[in-house]
Amino acid sequence: MVMVYVLSKEGRPLMPTDRHGKVRHMLKSGKARVVKAKPFTVQLTYETTSYTQEVTLGVDAGYQHIGFSAVTGGEELISGEVHLLEDMSNRISDRAMYRRQRRSRLRYRRNKGLDNNKPEGWLAPSIQHKLDGHIKLVTWVKSLLPVTRVIIEVANFDIQAIKNPGISGKEYQQGEQSGHWNLREYILHRDNHQCQNPDCNNKAKAPILQVHHIGFWRDDYTDRPGNLNTLCDKCHRSENHKQGNLLWGWRPKVRPFRAETFMSTVRWKLVNTLECEHTYGYITKTRRIELKLEKSHANDAFVIAGGTTQTQCNPLEIVQVRRHNRSLQKFYDAKYIDVRTGEKASGQELNCGRRTRNRNLNGPNLRIYRGRKVSDGRVQIRKKRHPYQPGDTVTIDGKRCTVKGTQNHGAYVKLAELS
Repeated sequence: MVMVYVLSKEGRPLMPTDRHGKVRHMLKSGKARVVKAKPFTVQLTYETTSYTQEVTLGVDAGYQHIGFSAVTGGEELISGEVHLLEDMSNRISDRAMYRRQRRSRLRYRRNKGLDNNKPEGWLAPSIQHKLDGHIKLVTWVKSLLPVTRVIIEVANFDIQAIKNPGISGKEYQQGEQSGHWNLREYILHRDNHQCQNPDCNNKAKAPILQVHHIGFWRDDYTDRPGNLNTLCDKCHRSENHKQGNLLWGWRPKVRPFRAETFMSTVRWKLVNTLECEHTYGYITKTRRIELKLEKSHANDAFVIAGGTTQTQCNPLEIVQVRRHNRSLQKFYDAKYIDVRTGEKASGQELNCGRRTRNRNLNGPNLRIYRGRKVSDGRVQIRKKRHPYQPGDTVTIDGKRCTVKGTQNHGAYVKLAELS
């Protein structure tokens, strides 16, 4: 069942409809106009009654995914899942770096030490961004439907008890790094001073151990213990960091607790900001099992909203995308033909293996496999922001396409469906 959402002439949300033929007739006769394509929303051009039903919105809050569902007594009006933007903390760090460099070039830089006092209720920008994502979602649904009640699922987690079930008393005041000189010593001790690569073939009697950032391939270079593990110098090579090789996408069994920390931090701030009701996960799970529904964020939200036997609609999938890229300088590596495979490879992949001045740490020399040079490396400076950004929707010959990127300084638009 696909719903068409309806707005009054003044822009107030009315009850949606699944009578597509009637909507098509109203659009042709000029009694309605399209205001949004996804989800399909029309606005009436004449005065009408504002009768609405009771609509309950359920929200399955989360660190990376948000489930939402709005139901009435007889049917589900909208449901779906929102994928929040990832790696926000790294983008904030990049922004701070750019601003720090720009301020350092000023002739006089005002002392900003007095501006470090955080106001009451302040949250870290990466957490505030996800909290704002929940609030924007509820506001967006309210702009489509006459929501009269909002219920959100909250949770509180004891991280130290999850890591150590028997913790008590003063042990809560001692972190996991207690008794170690520094972070590197703790990581090596936690990993038993052994390379964590299960396929490691380093036969050295005393292998040189190094600390590796697990999430480097998704731009996560934070020094939290959950993002670090131990590798030997033979496994921790530059070529293993390339896409398709050993370390790219590798997820060893080091459990992070970002989601639990986020929910424990924002649960009441989210409820108080939205002025809504709340429920808990164990209640949602029990009801979902009783209704014999599959585990998903949309189904959890359906249960949170009080759904039981209502007809469910097709869930939407909403993905947050980055709209502004602050990086003005782009580097493109030179491309060569790998004589071993005959395929193109970057200059960094076919490197000489030199890492440090100590020859014993050098890797294999892959430079000898460089064949014909396909393209030169270059550094490109972006001069302006183009009107079409990745993720935008355009219409070409009556067909809707998604913008993948731009070429030749914005003269050409690359479409996902035609690439």
